[in-house]
Amino acid sequence: MKTKLLNLLLYLIVLAADFYLLPVAAQNTGAAMLLMLCVMPLVAFVTGVAYGLCNGFSLLLPLITLLLFIPTIFIYYNASAWAYAPFYAAVVLAGNGVGRLFHKKR
Repeated sequence: MKTKLLNLLLYLIVLAADFYLLPVAAQNTGAAMLLMLCVMPLVAFVTGVAYGLCNGFSLLLPLITLLLFIPTIFIYYNASAWAYAPFYAAVVLAGNGVGRLFHKKR
């Protein structure tokens, strides 16, 4: 279990930067919507694919992604952002599944 968490660490750092640093760059509502609907899901998807390529499939990554996003709701957003937590977890899950497909062929 310890090695599994160590394998996750780099990807969780990328996701934490995605969720905690990118919202600071939003200057207005339009930029915030662009970040939340395009840029952040793309980073989450690519992170899931990269993890799947290197380590195979893990349900732990989307679960931790969900838990990692929840504090940002209270820091940057309002209650309407609760829907994004399972959305980002699903995006990472989909990316992880795609990466797993190619991991098998390596």
